[in-house]
Amino acid sequence: MKNFIEEFKAFAIRGNVVDLAVAVVIGTAFGKIVTSLVENIIMPSIGLLLGGANFTTWSLHLGGEVEIKYGMFIQSIFDFTIIALAIFVAIKIMTRLQLREEEKKAEKPKEVSEEVLLLREIRDSLRK
Repeated sequence: MKNFIEEFKAFAIRGNVVDLAVAVVIGTAFGKIVTSLVENIIMPSIGLLLGGANFTTWSLHLGGEVEIKYGMFIQSIFDFTIIALAIFVAIKIMTRLQLREEEKKAEKPKEVSEEVLLLREIRDSLRK
């Protein structure tokens, strides 16, 4: 049992698991922001353009209490599309920034230590 707990600690503290947990939390918060954008800004604007239509109220009554809420389904598809697009753009921007940082690092010549310079001088003098 003690070995199991130690292995679990090592697994849970490992960078990938922590990074994944942070990504899930941030992704959930980001999803809420984008959903709010869609529900409170984009969809009302589209509804206005379509003459006051509200997708969420669209439904098909089949009789009795049976109702197919296809408007909610359309809204979910729209939410998913906007969230996927927003995540795509965010990742694209982050990737571009990361590439710029890597290019900056590659452009900087590495400073040579004094020991290396002395060793090069000795090597060059021995060649002569």
